[in-house]
Amino acid sequence: MTPYRQLPRNQNPLLKLLRYVRIVAYSLAVLTILFCALALNSPSFAQTSPPANSPPSVGAQPVGGQPGVATSPVSNKPNAADDSLIQIIFSGGIMGITIMVILIVLSVVSVYLVVDQALGLRRKDLIPADLTESVRTLLAQGKLKEADQLCRERPCPLSFVLLNGIAEIEFGWPAVEKALEDSTAEQAARLYRKLEYLTVIGNLAPMLGLLGTVTGMILAFREVAISAGSAGAADLASGIYSALVTTVAGLAIAIPALGAFAIFRNKIDELISELAYSAQHVFASVRRRLPGAAPRPVSPPRAPS
Repeated sequence: MTPYRQLPRNQNPLLKLLRYVRIVAYSLAVLTILFCALALNSPSFAQTSPPANSPPSVGAQPVGGQPGVATSPVSNKPNAADDSLIQIIFSGGIMGITIMVILIVLSVVSVYLVVDQALGLRRKDLIPADLTESVRTLLAQGKLKEADQLCRERPCPLSFVLLNGIAEIEFGWPAVEKALEDSTAEQAARLYRKLEYLTVIGNLAPMLGLLGTVTGMILAFREVAISAGSAGAADLASGIYSALVTTVAGLAIAIPALGAFAIFRNKIDELISELAYSAQHVFASVRRRLPGAAPRPVSPPRAPS
């Protein structure tokens, strides 16, 4: 029997397309809910008109030389408090907008990976309990072909490990044990491979946000230098707060991504441990019949009292 290397994949492209469409829909739904929640909390939804009987400002100037009649000075500069959420997010100029677009793309990819891992890391799909018992019964009865066919009909990480073990039965237990260990490590690497992208996003997003902030602050201080010091503190503060938006966005993406990575990493570790235990349990009845199996330790006889 030749060693088994690859499981038959699902040849139905419609099912694969529907799976990706479902994941993208979930990702867009989560992002839409978050965006609406932030938009409703933006200052544009909380603006109130000034009271009609408000007192005149301290810096008011009399009109027509008549005392007691004053008007407030009119400023043509936009008020930062009136900026909407979209205006704040895209207030960093061309460089800031470019970085924000990249961060938004990273957030979509992050949500996609989280939803994909949540739907894919399920014990009943990766380690079916009925498959474990069925293959164990067939191997105990010596029906190797039936066990091999059953594993090929149920493609999953457990069947991949069992098929590699079944392919090495004729070479003795050491070969079977080595095949189980290698195939388990291969499945662990496959599960970790896609999860590693969350760490890349978690490390890349804050760096991009910091890049946008540093670039924005350079431009803000450049405006002060060009104006020969005539720019006030309000102008400088406006440039700095616009530059800090990218850092906030980067941290808002990185923190959930790294948290999700830690959760899914622990879940994968648990599943891989259970996968190795299930494989050993399936071959427990075969191990005693194969050559090269280490005998069970026998407790030494007790000394007579």
